[in-house]
Amino acid sequence: MKKKYLITGGAGFIGSALVRNLVKSGQQVLNCDKLTYSGDLSTLKEVSDKTNYSFFKEDIINKKKISKILNNFKPDVVINLAAETHVDRSIENPEVFIKTNIIGTYNLLVECNKYFSNSAKKNSFKFIQVSTDEVFGSLGNKGTFNEQSAYDPSSPYSASKASADHLVKAWNKTYNFPSIITNCSNNYGPFQFPEKLIPLIILNAVQEKNLPVYGKGLQVRDWLHVDDHARALKCVAEKGVPGETYSIGGSNEIKNIDLVKKICLILQKIKPPKSIQNYQELITLVEDRPGHDFRYAISNKKIKKKLRWIPKVDFNVGLEKTIVWYLQNLAWCKKILDKKKYKLQRLGIIKNG
Repeated sequence: MKKKYLITGGAGFIGSALVRNLVKSGQQVLNCDKLTYSGDLSTLKEVSDKTNYSFFKEDIINKKKISKILNNFKPDVVINLAAETHVDRSIENPEVFIKTNIIGTYNLLVECNKYFSNSAKKNSFKFIQVSTDEVFGSLGNKGTFNEQSAYDPSSPYSASKASADHLVKAWNKTYNFPSIITNCSNNYGPFQFPEKLIPLIILNAVQEKNLPVYGKGLQVRDWLHVDDHARALKCVAEKGVPGETYSIGGSNEIKNIDLVKKICLILQKIKPPKSIQNYQELITLVEDRPGHDFRYAISNKKIKKKLRWIPKVDFNVGLEKTIVWYLQNLAWCKKILDKKKYKLQRLGIIKNG
């Protein structure tokens, strides 16, 4: 059944993958994004001319504009992916994370609840908050996070996402607002912003620059292909039960140092270095960041059992395809990094030159 989806943050990494999935499946999609340096409309080039896709540039901080969008578009589903996401930047400048991730989500909840209360689609409306496994803090050597795990955030980023999740849960309990929360593991795939680990290592390696690894690289992460995540979010929108939480994991745990070495091995095969013997020579251990969680791993048993979703992308295959994509799209990476530099200069955060 075709539905109308309002996607906030739909020009970002995960958001654009979801928008592409929904548009290709025939759903009516309105993408609302303020286009920060990490949001880029070229990620949606393949669907931008489709009649069931439209774009509106706006910030979720703007309650009046959000209200207008809701009442004009009349969505069946709102999926909130608008967020500041990078842990390192949250340590350097937490204020923007508080504004977007907490106040922005609050504004969305207020306006969506007004829309829901007066909508003819009241019986079918859903609000989905896309969150992260980082809200749970750090795991030991065993076990996994699940829907019952207690929140214990370690960074300004994860604290801001945890705060937003608590607001969403409160709106569900207090106002009977039909909200759902999803917590995902680390995503990878095409169009991820180059400051993130996998694209950063790829881009530094091909330039034969140092490959920075925090501490000894023993931190463990569970990796989920962004297309599998998009399928999961669509599944939650179609079958998920309001008031519930669904954990979305890829079941691909690997130490950071081993992931970096794996990327080096794949690059060695498909694009050998020019002035060194082996990419692994570039691996450089650097001082660990404050509050760095040791291990994330998230159970996907509930979403598998209740909603019949399973991850389909094999990690080794997906990682190699991701590396090839970045090698073929170096111009896109340069463009988006230049865009970040320009915006930071305009804000006076860094100087010209």
